[in-house]
Amino acid sequence: MISTYLDELLVILSFQGGFNTNLVLFATILLGMAAGSSGTFLVLRKRTMMSDALAHCTLPGLALGFLVCLALGVHEKNFLLLLLSACVSGACGVFCIHSLSRYTRLSEDSAIGIVLSVFFGLGVVLLSYIQNIGNAGGLHHFIFGQTASMTSVDLTLTVLIAAIALLVSTLLFKEFTILCFDKESAAVQGWPTEFLDIVLLLLVTLVTITGLQAVGMILIIALLSIPPTAARFWSERLSVVFFVSALIGACSGYVGAALSAIVPGVPTGAIIVLVAGCIFLFSFLCAPRHGYLAERVRSIVLQTRIVREHMLRSAFEYLELQQQPFNFLLPFTVLPGYSKLHPLVRWMVHRELKQEGYISVDGKTFQFTSEGYDEAKRLTRNHRLWEQYLYHHGSVSVSHIDYSADLVEHVLSDELIKRLERDLSSRGAL
Repeated sequence: MISTYLDELLVILSFQGGFNTNLVLFATILLGMAAGSSGTFLVLRKRTMMSDALAHCTLPGLALGFLVCLALGVHEKNFLLLLLSACVSGACGVFCIHSLSRYTRLSEDSAIGIVLSVFFGLGVVLLSYIQNIGNAGGLHHFIFGQTASMTSVDLTLTVLIAAIALLVSTLLFKEFTILCFDKESAAVQGWPTEFLDIVLLLLVTLVTITGLQAVGMILIIALLSIPPTAARFWSERLSVVFFVSALIGACSGYVGAALSAIVPGVPTGAIIVLVAGCIFLFSFLCAPRHGYLAERVRSIVLQTRIVREHMLRSAFEYLELQQQPFNFLLPFTVLPGYSKLHPLVRWMVHRELKQEGYISVDGKTFQFTSEGYDEAKRLTRNHRLWEQYLYHHGSVSVSHIDYSADLVEHVLSDELIKRLERDLSSRGAL
């Protein structure tokens, strides 16, 4: 059974599932790319919930558009007419949100909650009325998404609009970047920031309306927000985030649409969003720069390094205080805080110090090698240099100087040490 599903999935993914299936795959890939690219700027502008409100506000427009089709004697579900009516309804919802947040004492999130609820409630009432008078023409597919209900004309229109949205977001990359990062400065320099804000909102509106039947009005916000959020784990450069976000959106649409083709009865939008969610989870855990696992590894390495340097400095200060030679045998218990360390941390520190040739361990005691003693002396000197600098130039109380030096000494570069030496020597502090 599983092998049969896998074979069928591979056939669809290799674009051998027939013309209509290939068109659905192509449409969802382009829609995912358009949503991922435009969603990047939407997330940076912190307008994600505006997209959610926009999607919910389209429901009464879809229902009214369907009623207009029936009144005019047009085919029950004219996709273009439904999109236009949904666009008008969504624009009205956004206008209401903007007006409430600007001309009343309501915050934007409160305005979004009010308008979203009212418009969606009106849409549900109209949809119930349409179902009572006869066939609803598949309008319920706009809630959760159903690519199987789309005709070739619907898919072609989706491909065309998604391609336009992707092209616009790519061409206006520089302008949208300025808008997202420094709108006030851009306005001072003469950039048409208000116009760019409107263009970005229109672009998101276009993607939202286009994705209604493929993903659904409830889940379209996920396709706009998950890819850029996942992409930010992989890079800090906006151009890379933009590209990776579009790629994640395309992969989500591609794999999700293929899976929905072999799992009948499950809304396409839900599967596409689940695929995007899996990619987000993988990015969150495994991204090499900002993933959770990578950051945990870096944190453990840093903590191990701090403990290692504290151990060396504490041992050096103990030998200095007791006036003992560098190869004096020391019990680990003389090191402050050693007994409170986790056994795994102790083992890692011991292993690292032995590998570097800094200490030799004999049971519960250890002694410096000549290289280890020199390293401990260097660390102690750096610590005391920073203490002297804080004492003469910092606004830190004397009782907190040692603690403050402990926090900084592990990140002092050689160049900074030289600058400290020059500064303290010029002031007679050395």
